[in-house]
Amino acid sequence: MEAIQWLKPQHRIPLTTNSSILTKPLSLHTPFSITRCQHKPSKTAIKVDFITKNRDRNMSYSTGPARAGWFLGLGEKKNVADLPEIVQAGDPVLHEPAQDVRPDEIGSDRIQKIVDDMVKVMRRAPGVGLAAPQIGIPLKIIVLEDTEEYIGYAPKEDVKAQDRRPFDLLVIINPNLQKKGNKSALFFEGCLSVDGYRAMVERFLEVEVTGLDRYGKPIKVSASGWQARILQHECDHLAGTLYVDKMTKRTFRTVENLQLPLANGCPKPGVR
Repeated sequence: MEAIQWLKPQHRIPLTTNSSILTKPLSLHTPFSITRCQHKPSKTAIKVDFITKNRDRNMSYSTGPARAGWFLGLGEKKNVADLPEIVQAGDPVLHEPAQDVRPDEIGSDRIQKIVDDMVKVMRRAPGVGLAAPQIGIPLKIIVLEDTEEYIGYAPKEDVKAQDRRPFDLLVIINPNLQKKGNKSALFFEGCLSVDGYRAMVERFLEVEVTGLDRYGKPIKVSASGWQARILQHECDHLAGTLYVDKMTKRTFRTVENLQLPLANGCPKPGVR
């Protein structure tokens, strides 16, 4: 999930996966921070069934400069030097299948640190999903979340078209994804590992993912709409597949050209 680089003063930063942008310009030299707001849990398109009762792990993160990605969120920085960098396209780790995490390894300090680092990197970027290969680790681990705060930056009409709803942090180890039904939708996507570009990708509208949570407990996630898209995007990473391998090629463009009209003959975004 791509985080857009800081732009020159008075340049506008795109906020969504379609033609909408933030209308207030940001200055490169104007530092500011945004405090993460607390909000009540809300209904979500994702249904998560923990087959056995899970524990919660409390983690805190400091705030940092706001940045914009294709899955819009607020950036978070905490000792950036101590966090892994996001691997970019061309590195073999992104183009080869990841390995299963052995069940006896899941509770280890090593795996728990990988999960913690992934969550921090995802939020720092910012994005709403990250796979372990994106920080150079060829293991089948994904993390994802989308909040009312993130969604609040997108125009209401886009949120409705994408069927985008908030959901809490999910950590899934060794995920297995299955489509539910044959309906699909075509929308713009980006990737933190293909920095600065977007393209339309067709995804199934409903999926079901089974796997293990960060403590090794079985978990099942039923998702629809935008949340199903996030899951498909992240599970693709574990198969060594980037969105550019599935994109509608003639829609591929730089972030700066995201507002330009589609070329003649290109399919229009939306539910298929």
